[in-house]
Amino acid sequence: MAKLLAPAGNMEKLKVAVAYGADEVYFGLTEFSLRNFAGNFTLDEAETALAYLHAHDIPGYVTLNIYPFETEYQRLIETAHQLAEMGADGIIVSDLGVISALKKAQNPLPIHISTQANTLSPQTVMAYRALGASRVNLARELSIEQIESLQQNITQVETEVFVHGAVCFSYSGRCAISDYTTGRRANRGECTHPCRWQYTLIEKERPDDPFTGAEDERGLYLFNSKDLALFSFIPRLQAAGVHAFKIEGRMKSIHYLAGVLWLYRKIIDGQLLDNEFVMQMLSRVMNRGYSTGFMKGHITPDDYRFDDNSTRGHSKFLGIITDDEHSDCRMDIRNRVEAGTDVEIFTPNGDVSEFTLPAELLDTDGNSAKVLNHGKTMVFPVELPPYSIIRKLNS
Repeated sequence: MAKLLAPAGNMEKLKVAVAYGADEVYFGLTEFSLRNFAGNFTLDEAETALAYLHAHDIPGYVTLNIYPFETEYQRLIETAHQLAEMGADGIIVSDLGVISALKKAQNPLPIHISTQANTLSPQTVMAYRALGASRVNLARELSIEQIESLQQNITQVETEVFVHGAVCFSYSGRCAISDYTTGRRANRGECTHPCRWQYTLIEKERPDDPFTGAEDERGLYLFNSKDLALFSFIPRLQAAGVHAFKIEGRMKSIHYLAGVLWLYRKIIDGQLLDNEFVMQMLSRVMNRGYSTGFMKGHITPDDYRFDDNSTRGHSKFLGIITDDEHSDCRMDIRNRVEAGTDVEIFTPNGDVSEFTLPAELLDTDGNSAKVLNHGKTMVFPVELPPYSIIRKLNS
């Protein structure tokens, strides 16, 4: 069965990923990652994270997928050796020079090729295999038919596909818009996401006739891709032999991570879920609208958001049940909670239920209140498994 590969931007997200059914977890360090603003792990924290994952029989992969300058190679190789010593299960890289340097340094860790390498063909997959890669993340520009054909022409190497999360206006994530507009290098982990900004396009010879496209009164978000959601393709991708389904989101919230993993775990395990139900549940977490991207063979205007660049969800994340050992069930509050509120609960074991909070809320200091805010811990009225999510549906 294909593996569900989850992101972790910090230790809390890593624990949530484990609780919600991840088969594998990937995370970045404070250096050499293409998500510099994800929180990330120091080397000491990485060792703690790997120990936690291994205690739950889950592999942990570390991203070293930056495109390094010449002066950075020695430190990167030293970091890779430290990761090997602490028991990392593999490293994710993009740069051909890094692969060569790791091989020359006899680093023993399995090498996974990042989507940034834009692998489009079985020839490229097997070339990476010859260089020592054990897994290749396929380019998001491939269609389902192309992936099925590719899988028939490769051997002795695993493949993985990004199936859910944010995508940008780029070729396999490689973009220079941020470099030019802000001086923040996208391929160095510093992207400011200017593809989400509002633009008006003017042709030099026609300055009085700006391009309107699908513009509304607020402007044009020409590059603003919707989020990827390939849940409907999971059965075909599994049948084709894809080894791992990767979720984007090291910078996303634990609410997003739990909600997305919760659904894909069910789908990968073969549960038959109505598409309307899946979309309803996915709409609860922050998103820019959903698209199947290139998987259907081509991109259409429906794959972009032309109205605005914001993310929205149809629920408000109130809190998460803690994993601390206490005689009572406790919720770590993340947003304002009001007594008497109707809430939705979903748990790591797959249950979804509705519940009405009592007329008086009780905090862990023994105080009753009508309202509790972020930073407080609430005694939850019923027993729930650790990491259960409590949210209020938007009216």
